[in-house]
Amino acid sequence: MFQPSQYTSGPASTERIAFFLVPKFSMIAFTAALEALRLANRLSGKALYSWHVVSKDGKPVEASNGLMLMADHALDALDRFPTAILCSGIDAHLYRDEGVFARLRRLARQGVEIGAVCTGSHVLARAGLLQGYRCTIHWENLGSFTEEFPDIEVSSELIEVDRDRFTCAGGIAAADLMLHAIAQRHGQELAAAISDQFILDRIRDPHDPQRVPLRARLGIGHPKLVEVVAQMEASQEEPLAHEELARRVGLSRRQLERLFRRFLKTTPGHYYLKLRLTRARLLLTQTTMAVIDVALACGFVSASHFSKCYRDFHGRTPREERRALEAAMGAEPEARGQLRLEMPGARGR
Repeated sequence: MFQPSQYTSGPASTERIAFFLVPKFSMIAFTAALEALRLANRLSGKALYSWHVVSKDGKPVEASNGLMLMADHALDALDRFPTAILCSGIDAHLYRDEGVFARLRRLARQGVEIGAVCTGSHVLARAGLLQGYRCTIHWENLGSFTEEFPDIEVSSELIEVDRDRFTCAGGIAAADLMLHAIAQRHGQELAAAISDQFILDRIRDPHDPQRVPLRARLGIGHPKLVEVVAQMEASQEEPLAHEELARRVGLSRRQLERLFRRFLKTTPGHYYLKLRLTRARLLLTQTTMAVIDVALACGFVSASHFSKCYRDFHGRTPREERRALEAAMGAEPEARGQLRLEMPGARGR
């Protein structure tokens, strides 16, 4: 989609794209990408794109919202397409299928453009297809991805295109990805017309951040408080002392505490701890990291202190968290610690 076409199969003006669906894929990311292509055909009056749905065995695949989607082809059909896009969602970090990984590596050797939306970067990384490439992933999975693949360059930006690999965050970022590809191949005017049909006020830049600005997320406008929270979010592995946080924004510790009580109805210490324990839950449920490694990654120097804080906040110890997840999903003992609990709001991706 972002490279000159090397294929001549089908009409010369039609670009053929395969969407490979991983179980529990994000429906919104898949449909956002596909609908951009459909509108490109409709508004141009030409068959600029054709798309085909592929699953491992050619059977329907269940999305994260519970809907089943029919597949057009099984895995071996991927060889017929110049572009393959992986669509995944919940539990992508658990996906381990050596047959699929081998096929993807074969496609890469053949020069096929390979992309991923939402959490698909986890699948590409496990298949060994992101070594030496820059990528992105849904913000909720960014921390766990970094911990599991420390040698892969991953960003928090909306879209990353690096040679014959392209990735984007979840949700409607897939539409932005397709709109940039359409603009590159067929002009900005067509991409803008599609954006207008989507009722989008603009096509977001690939370098745009994924998340709503911190000021909007917090619902506050005090610049120094926003800056302190940003410092907390960026320093969870090595937490900063309250005096240091206050010093960095030109406040006294007492002034800082007053701001937190007034605007966030809590103390700086409790807010910081909440951030770190929320990150800890993501790492526990999205990675196979040992509990002590999760503790260290979230700024706890003692496993016992981490366990107590975690239980007080989440209602169960870290080990109980993983055991409950195994029980809920019927995991075998050897799979312990390798399953991910669906986080609140994840189903909406």
